[in-house]
Amino acid sequence: MDRRAWRWAGCTGGSVRRGFVTLSLVATTQQSALAQVTNPRDTTHAQHQAPFFTRKDAWLAVGFVAATAAMFPVDKHAAERLQDPSTQANRFLKDASTGIEYIASPGSYIIGGTLYIVGRIGKFDRMADLGWHGTEAVLFAEGVTYVLKGAVGRSRPFLSNGTQPGDYHVLHGFGHGDWSSFPSGHTSTAFAAAAAVTNETTRWWPRSEWVVGPLMYAGATAVGLSRMYHNKHWASDVALGAAIGTFSGRKVVQYAHGHPGNRIDRFMLRTSIVPDGHGGALVGVTLPMP
Repeated sequence: MDRRAWRWAGCTGGSVRRGFVTLSLVATTQQSALAQVTNPRDTTHAQHQAPFFTRKDAWLAVGFVAATAAMFPVDKHAAERLQDPSTQANRFLKDASTGIEYIASPGSYIIGGTLYIVGRIGKFDRMADLGWHGTEAVLFAEGVTYVLKGAVGRSRPFLSNGTQPGDYHVLHGFGHGDWSSFPSGHTSTAFAAAAAVTNETTRWWPRSEWVVGPLMYAGATAVGLSRMYHNKHWASDVALGAAIGTFSGRKVVQYAHGHPGNRIDRFMLRTSIVPDGHGGALVGVTLPMP
């Protein structure tokens, strides 16, 4: 058994929040952040883990590539239909689409962070696991999306009133938000959260896939449509964002449960946060001794 040492540090509530955000950002730059410490049952399961990329993944990839390719010819028509005055005048669509976007971003970080912190304080391991891996999936998806946005440099629909879906400026997307349309970041975030939640809950309750899955993915789809409604993205942007998010959520959870013992995940999922009795908090961390 590895020797462990407890290191306690007093900190204010604000320090705890800043530390969580910092650790989340660091996790996206390291492949090992996609693992967690599992219980004995998970360790046994990991020994018989399915291949990282399965036939189902291949079919999903083919489907998403086909959907993205199919959207390019209809990008202009879809934008024109959604920007029709009668559609834009629909107050329900306008209010609902705005609320849905906030749920995706920054909502996914708020929800994931809250689940993680409450789970660690209350010792609800599954809640902390769900919150952390959901946040990991979102961070990973947003990292991939950011690189593609910057490299492709596609103009957003509102620049041309939805008439020039083929306006690209390679590498112009870095630092220029108006040329960072492809793919949709809100959509990748929403689908990453949906995929992570669906795959995590399915491990606890296999039948939940038929309940949780449709609800989560329907919500993620609504996010993508809302971005088109607000003239911020083309249909093909949304299709590729959905692909990135879905694979991010699925693979983060699979890798995490298939590769236990990673230091960063061990740090995040074995950290205890308790009140110090003086308005602050104490953070207990288990780290391997050299």
